[in-house]
Amino acid sequence: MALKTFRPLTPAARFKILPDFAEITKTKPEKKLTESIKRTGGRNNQGRITMRHVGGGHKRRYRIIDFKRLHRDVVASVVAIEYDPNRTSRIALIQFPDGERAYILAPVGLTVGMKVSAGEKAEPSVGNALPLKFIPLGTQVHNVELVPGRGGQMIRSAGSYATLANREGGYGLLKLASGEIRRINENCYATIGQVGNTDHMNVSSGKAGRSRWLGVRPHVRGMVMNPVDHPMGGGQGKSKGGGGRHHPMSPWGQLAKGFKTRAKHKPSDTFIIQRRKAKSKN
Repeated sequence: MALKTFRPLTPAARFKILPDFAEITKTKPEKKLTESIKRTGGRNNQGRITMRHVGGGHKRRYRIIDFKRLHRDVVASVVAIEYDPNRTSRIALIQFPDGERAYILAPVGLTVGMKVSAGEKAEPSVGNALPLKFIPLGTQVHNVELVPGRGGQMIRSAGSYATLANREGGYGLLKLASGEIRRINENCYATIGQVGNTDHMNVSSGKAGRSRWLGVRPHVRGMVMNPVDHPMGGGQGKSKGGGGRHHPMSPWGQLAKGFKTRAKHKPSDTFIIQRRKAKSKN
């Protein structure tokens, strides 16, 4: 994937950096593999806002992704690489010998015409899905199951991957990009390769309107609100006493920086061998 920049003929074009979509080979999705999305505007069933800064945006249809790779020991061919408005990665349309089609996440290096398969006998090559116990050590993987048969839940965003570092006691040890090392049942399936669209992190919309197209509404800082609206609001200017100059927090009073929100005792703690890297103090 490559990025394209623009001549600064307008304020929006000055900072705009967009993908060139050169890898996309099919513009319209398979209708049978899509379903409608209910647009909530960030509101729950009582009409109350439970997710702020959500609303509007272009209409979308959800692409049904085969995270479970249900067709085992069957070789499929890659028909197309498509854009998916619901995720950061690209998706690949694959077709099986019986004519059935499915969507999978498109890893780096997967192109039209390549063959992919899933199962214990599949080769550990890009796009193939295997149980961790059959994947060679040191291999990059994505779309990893947490529970056998549940379907891939980890490592699905653009450019992400984990490395199979070791195997012990019926578990595979995955080293995540954050530095965390986590135990995963060796019967869990994982797909070989790194998720595609690796330059997604370098994309710059260039203007607020592009965020509105994505359904992102304006975000107002708590410090510029009134005291009735936010704990950090109020005061004449950037005052220390009237608000804004104390520890950052949410509108409901929860500290936003440095306060650990993870539960002290979670069932998944036993599967984490090494915590993610501590942030530098410099």
